Amino acid sequence: MFFSLPEKILLAAAMAAAAYGFWMRFGKVLARIRAAKPDADFSLDPIAKRVWDFIWEVMLQAKVIRERPLPGLAHAFVFWGFCVFGLITLNHFATGFGWPFLNNWFGEAYEVFAEYFGILVSIGITGLFIRRFFVRPKWLGELSIESGFIALLILTLMLTYIGGFLFGGKIYWWAHTIALLAFLPLIPHTKHLHLVISPVTVFLSRGSFSHIPPLVGDEDFGLDTGKDLTKIVALQAYSCVECGRCSEHCPAFNTHKILDPKKIALGVRGYLNENGPRSDQPLLGPFISQEAAFQCTTCGSCEYQCPVGIEHLPIIIGLRRGAVNTGKWEDDYGTKLFLALERNGNALGFSSAERDKFIQKQEFPIFDGTQEYCLWLGCMGGYDPQGREIIASFATVMKHLGTTFGVLKKERCTGDPARRLGNDLVFQQLAEQNLEALKQAKVAKIVSICPHCVRTISTDWKDYGEAPPIEHHSEFMARYVDKLPRQNGAKVVFHDPCYLGRYRGSYEQPRTVAALAGEVVDPARARERSFCCGAGGGLAFLGEEKGDRVSHTRAKELAATGASVVGAACPFCNTMFRDALAAVSDAPPKLLDIAQIAAAAIQK
Repeated sequence: MFFSLPEKILLAAAMAAAAYGFWMRFGKVLARIRAAKPDADFSLDPIAKRVWDFIWEVMLQAKVIRERPLPGLAHAFVFWGFCVFGLITLNHFATGFGWPFLNNWFGEAYEVFAEYFGILVSIGITGLFIRRFFVRPKWLGELSIESGFIALLILTLMLTYIGGFLFGGKIYWWAHTIALLAFLPLIPHTKHLHLVISPVTVFLSRGSFSHIPPLVGDEDFGLDTGKDLTKIVALQAYSCVECGRCSEHCPAFNTHKILDPKKIALGVRGYLNENGPRSDQPLLGPFISQEAAFQCTTCGSCEYQCPVGIEHLPIIIGLRRGAVNTGKWEDDYGTKLFLALERNGNALGFSSAERDKFIQKQEFPIFDGTQEYCLWLGCMGGYDPQGREIIASFATVMKHLGTTFGVLKKERCTGDPARRLGNDLVFQQLAEQNLEALKQAKVAKIVSICPHCVRTISTDWKDYGEAPPIEHHSEFMARYVDKLPRQNGAKVVFHDPCYLGRYRGSYEQPRTVAALAGEVVDPARARERSFCCGAGGGLAFLGEEKGDRVSHTRAKELAATGASVVGAACPFCNTMFRDALAAVSDAPPKLLDIAQIAAAAIQK
């Protein structure tokens, strides 16, 4: 194909204009990201994991396909199409200047391959267009004209390439060129900016699930103003593709509350566009609702589901830290909780004497360094009546197995609710006091009935010292399940606690223990997709929630299975479902922790 000098000049001018249009917007975005402050604890290590995550999530689109198979596969073909057509596009423009490089046997074969792939991309983008404008899932939000126009451009790119391949001629070549050069400057002006930066976002993740970065220096209070936004937060805010996967799985959004995790990311983006990363304006305000930030249960569904690497929880908890540590959050329940933690050392506000009475009644030995395990009671196990029943049942199991254990004479709350609500001072005090108590007692191993305690001790305390290894009681019992008696006959529906499942990755162990009672079934949303009970993030202590109750929504799903027993593995879940099951069912299933299931067979 021959192009005249005027055509080459026209092509060069059009390419320069498109590149200028792209950079005018993308350059500003890049400048804002670079102007944000560094992430203090960021490290590329371990690099092998980052490379694998990049291959798995970006190149193979595994996360996109796994969570929404049909639209995910359609999106994957569009993405793979961009990869395949990268070489085609370079050759396309080179041809316009008289320097084609695919005019050989490899090029001919590659162009045939690209033609067939173009058909797949055309089918995929048409399917996504139909879903966006006709099926219209509510998670996608309001209709966007720009989405339709971009879809039309992508379809035009494929059809003009296929037409040119089959029939030849400059008309197809120029039509393809116009579509390409129109598409390029639109990318940074729309949500399709994720095409450029989301691969970088996935590669530059914080490295672990719901990683809360440490505060640095006396002037760091969390995410309070624009000056507190970090490069990773800014990068992730601009990566949001507005797919609504986070909204679809968010317990707050699904129960008609203000919080929509998608709008948290978009709110940060809006703030950056308006004020920049060096602004003294508060982050919570016109762009991000303070009420929304404090409706999060920290269940992690949003972060788990996001296909472009946005880590919502560090952002939301960062916003809470900024509000709490600077005194901008005023909440009577929150104030009462923090005072209870400071004065009484437990979230329920009871005197430590109540815990002492329970220990004496159960005749639990005080840990003296000779026992194998320190049994961590936690706030629920030490003070809540139902939590105490779980502790007693687990102690029965440990005695049956011949495992020696003891409890700390003085134990304070791990600080989980303070940590999730953003009170770093209270959390630090509790963590340091507990670490010292464990050190003085010479504890080597800890076991706990509470996934929140396990997460906080194993991960969050690391900012202040290294705690002994800790495991959840489901993991302990699963290891010795062959030594535990069975009593078959029941149908058990198991509810995956967020802090045991998504946070810790323990799904099989609790089911192994629950199976001691009989057949184990899953509710509609289970394992990685499990729906929260509503207690996490400190919300169990913040009074009545707005909208529908999260616990009632989940209880309906559990009761709908027809199981006679609901198996739990978290004292907070147990507390939330206690009343919820009775409220949603005339004949509610029996609610038991897996420790109670195991102990029931022992006691028979």
